[in-house]
Amino acid sequence: MALMVEIHFPLTADDEWIDDVGDFLIDLEEELGIEEVEDGEESGDAYVFFIAGARERTLLQAASRVATRKGVPAGAFAMITDTNTPRVGMGRRVDLPVR
Repeated sequence: MALMVEIHFPLTADDEWIDDVGDFLIDLEEELGIEEVEDGEESGDAYVFFIAGARERTLLQAASRVATRKGVPAGAFAMITDTNTPRVGMGRRVDLPVR
């Protein structure tokens, strides 16, 4: 079991931002030492990315940078959970960006 942060974005009709976020997460892997632990996926009315491999503060820093990236939909939030959680959306909710 490892600490994991889910980054939830509202689904939009335009989904071009999803590939951009995926590419940006690769950059953050190198810069911050995080890792994308699963491919992003639709869950209900959200699109969710999964990151782990660092302390909570670092993961939330990465999630905040993703949430404030140009072109992503407003209203993103993070769920602090772990890699053994049985389903998406369980955990402690944190509004993004973290201040």
